[in-house]
Amino acid sequence: MSSVSLLQTLGNKYSVEILDATDEPRSAQELSEELDIPIATCYRRIDELTEHGLLELHDNVLSEDRRRIKVYRRNIDAVCVEFGEDEIFVDVEERSEVTNKLDEAWRTLSNFKKGTKLS
Repeated sequence: MSSVSLLQTLGNKYSVEILDATDEPRSAQELSEELDIPIATCYRRIDELTEHGLLELHDNVLSEDRRRIKVYRRNIDAVCVEFGEDEIFVDVEERSEVTNKLDEAWRTLSNFKKGTKLS
């Protein structure tokens, strides 16, 4: 991914707000309502951020009305931009492996129904 393309994506209206809000998994509908973003725009930004590896499809959860809902979580903790004389440097700090493993363990445990024994 080029630095310019990444900066263009981050510069789009609502991209940074979506990344900030997805420290914890959120659906497009939740993001739209919470951040006051039109739903179509929210889906476009999610697609762009996912395409650049900044956001990931975290899970498909079952809603109360038995529909599958995609929830997204950011893959990064920080973005640092430096401007040189002839080029732009973009450093993306990914979420730590420990954070990802703890999150994966929690997701696995939360999928067990009450009364299920762990062996």
